[in-house]
Amino acid sequence: MSTPATPRLLEHPAPGEIRLELVLHALSDAVRLRIVSELAAAETELSCSHFVLPVTKSTTTHHFRVLREAGVIRQDYRGTAKLNGLRRTDLDALFPGLLDTVLAAAEAQSARLEPAGA
Repeated sequence: MSTPATPRLLEHPAPGEIRLELVLHALSDAVRLRIVSELAAAETELSCSHFVLPVTKSTTTHHFRVLREAGVIRQDYRGTAKLNGLRRTDLDALFPGLLDTVLAAAEAQSARLEPAGA
């Protein structure tokens, strides 16, 4: 008889433990900001393999960990996949308008820096 698999749990800060300086640090990196932008646009959970990032797999893992430990994203295992979701409700309650402002600024910067006709 086989033993049921124990779900792997990842630690996340409780909403009251989320600190502004850690959220801002997490959002200050271009790769992490790209992850957050994609999650915000998707409005659903996405697996780590969904993201095509210009960094190694170990660096990608680091970026997801920084976002999770700052309280920006939630990560949960579903089978062998690790799903990522934006903690928008928590962030909006703690820091009203912050996430929308940062995402809008990132989009404006991206549009400004794109070559014409690209």
